Amino acid sequence: MKKKLQVLSISLALTSAASILHAEGNINAGKQKATSCAGCHGEDGNSMVATFPKLAHQHSSYLQQQLHAFKDGTRSDPMMSAIAMTLADEDIQDISAYYAAQKVSENSLPVSVADEDEKPAGTNDAVQSLITQGSNLYRNGNLQSAVSACIACHGPFGEGNKPASFPALKSQHADYLIKALTDFKSGARSNNPENIMHMIAKKMSDQEIKAVSYRISMMK
Repeated sequence: MKKKLQVLSISLALTSAASILHAEGNINAGKQKATSCAGCHGEDGNSMVATFPKLAHQHSSYLQQQLHAFKDGTRSDPMMSAIAMTLADEDIQDISAYYAAQKVSENSLPVSVADEDEKPAGTNDAVQSLITQGSNLYRNGNLQSAVSACIACHGPFGEGNKPASFPALKSQHADYLIKALTDFKSGARSNNPENIMHMIAKKMSDQEIKAVSYRISMMK
């Protein structure tokens, strides 16, 4: 019961904080405007570099939110901030609509680098062990360390929540997810409602971050 209440309270708090209406853009116009994004994020939003996020099938509301954050400085990245500064509101809507309409690609099984408390690196057993741990953490959280379950905001299949602008996570690159969670943990990234991702990630161990990232990367 405590676990269910913890999941519900986080979900309700974030929904009330992030319920913002976003205008829908023009997909065809967005395809043309997104050509300069292809170098990092792929022509169809499926980046080939694991440290660059996939944008395909991401909620347009979330993409708009993040592009505006880069533009106004509430989220900082030298390259993305410079690009976002050149975009009008209509450009942001169109680009977001285009990527939201694309199909996200599936990932190969991650290749693990051994930690001290893992099985030998590179074995399927080591990777599957991490994925199993990540699956439990995603659905149930860690009551002992007060880590909230990811399912509360990102859905049972990593589909996110469009009205609340909570991002879809399924089939995202594991390396990017590890970086994002590590940045939330350190405070390097903090542009989310009530700074809730920092409050969650700071309680996660490095292995938990890796485990849940591996699990999410395998969601389809």
